[in-house]
Amino acid sequence: MDDLWERFHIEVDKGQTPVRIDKYLTEHMAGTSRNRIQAAAESEHITVNGTPVRSNYKVKPFDDIRILLDHEPIDPTITPENIPLTVVYEDDDVLVINKQAGLVVHPGHGNYEHTLLHALAYYFEQKNASLDINNPEIGLVHRIDKDTSGLLLIAKTPDAKTRLGQQFFDHTTERTYQALVWGTFREEEGTVSGALARDLSDRTRYRIYSLEDNPEAKAAVTHWRVAERFPYVTLVECRLETGRTHQIRVHMQSLGHPLFNDEKYGGTEILKGLPTQKYKQFIHNCFEICPRQALHAKTLGFTHPRTGERMFFNSDLPEDMSNLLNKWRNYGTYTQTDTLG
Repeated sequence: MDDLWERFHIEVDKGQTPVRIDKYLTEHMAGTSRNRIQAAAESEHITVNGTPVRSNYKVKPFDDIRILLDHEPIDPTITPENIPLTVVYEDDDVLVINKQAGLVVHPGHGNYEHTLLHALAYYFEQKNASLDINNPEIGLVHRIDKDTSGLLLIAKTPDAKTRLGQQFFDHTTERTYQALVWGTFREEEGTVSGALARDLSDRTRYRIYSLEDNPEAKAAVTHWRVAERFPYVTLVECRLETGRTHQIRVHMQSLGHPLFNDEKYGGTEILKGLPTQKYKQFIHNCFEICPRQALHAKTLGFTHPRTGERMFFNSDLPEDMSNLLNKWRNYGTYTQTDTLG
């Protein structure tokens, strides 16, 4: 426990009834998940009265709880950075942008600078100095992964963030993604329902759990349909009912169709096709054309928080995905000699 920095400190009040410390801290630390608290406990970074405890420790009155980290706390203030943004729509209440692949949305471990929020801080500074992205009452209403491109919605007023956030909670927004996945589908469309939580063996990944196996798993539903067929890969359109982290990536993998070039979920392996050097080189060239998971947040629909008007936005595929699809279109006609399935 040497060379650790205090990050959080609380003294339990005298009326506290016994409760697991992971549950207690989840309720007392805004914006921190129970999974992260459990991970801190596993690393012996949670102490009670000076002694490391596990996540099932029962909190008692007057306990002195501290969460420690092996690095000095990071200043969470978002400072402006001149990072280009593609604005699709803007008014006094909302901002819709088309995020480029490779841009982290929100600061986190390993990415405390050069994020979308830093870009928004600069954009607001230039457009309207009264808007401060550090104000938690405005800002991002939802997120997409670093290497996913596409549409994102930002609230510019507290009322807009509350109303838009409620729409996402109630699943009344419309969101479709386009993804290139490995393999071919027999069906033209389908639905995946599978509750998601962090993979207990690799906390950077998510996986499907039953609620019996993992009560922390959150319900997730993805509707998919075939948009275009190619030899060995398929372009699918995915419509989200829920918006869980890595939802499409995990759901497609669960069907046996990982996203093309998705390193985290097996998409960088040659899963379908021919066992020839020429085909392997073709796939390698495809990976170079689109060096990320082939996923794009294509459409976004919501009700305007002030006017009540139903709004809908559509974005073209970015150049890397568009070039990737064209390369597959030019690959040739489908062949039944596919020895890898």
